[in-house]
Amino acid sequence: MIQIGNFFFRYRNFLFIVLYLLLFIPSPPLFGEKRLGSDYYWVAIVLGLSITVLGQLIRGGTIGLAYIVRGGRDKKVYADGLVTDGIFSHVRNPLYVGNILMLLGVGVLANSLLYTFVVMPVFLFIYQCIVLAEEHFLRNKFGNDFEEYTKNVHRWIPNLSGLNQTFASMEFKWKRWLIKEYNTQFIWLCGIVLILLFKYPQLTNGNDDFRNILALIFILIFAGYYFLIRYMKKSGKWVGE
Repeated sequence: MIQIGNFFFRYRNFLFIVLYLLLFIPSPPLFGEKRLGSDYYWVAIVLGLSITVLGQLIRGGTIGLAYIVRGGRDKKVYADGLVTDGIFSHVRNPLYVGNILMLLGVGVLANSLLYTFVVMPVFLFIYQCIVLAEEHFLRNKFGNDFEEYTKNVHRWIPNLSGLNQTFASMEFKWKRWLIKEYNTQFIWLCGIVLILLFKYPQLTNGNDDFRNILALIFILIFAGYYFLIRYMKKSGKWVGE
């Protein structure tokens, strides 16, 4: 599994985009109309949005408090140091937990049985392999320090005890959050809007022209946000510390 993880680690940045595209594969509904009545779609919308927003909040909290520099080197697992504070003191892979919730949430939002019960398990397997490859590297590089860390902090299940103290004791760097996340947020927000508008014609009373105008407006707003943050980053006005 470590070898599989090393392979997928090289292409992990494209994995998020591919998984978003898979959302639009036709699928039986996760919440069927016969079971939940004519307003079944609100279940998918409310539950899906709640899950996916929670995922982004976890990523934001992680990056804003103690961002981990584990971006790889030469497309291989690499880390300069062992980060164990911030959200990393509550769960070892908070960014991946956030990703999982973000993608699970949009799968539920899309009301896709196929995505939720076929694509997501494959994604979880891939992430487990990537994490095992990363842990293999960290164990070899940091030895006992990493072993002690694994004894106190779970790989996937967050320990919420002391979470308030963690936020109170550290400075939240919101500029770093935006700089590090604007690419992901752009794709994520566009995906949410497209799912809502094209999956649920009830939201626009079946008016295709109104739907298309709304889609264009939202995408232009998100594009404006994307280029604004990109400008602030590239110009040096904001620094992702």
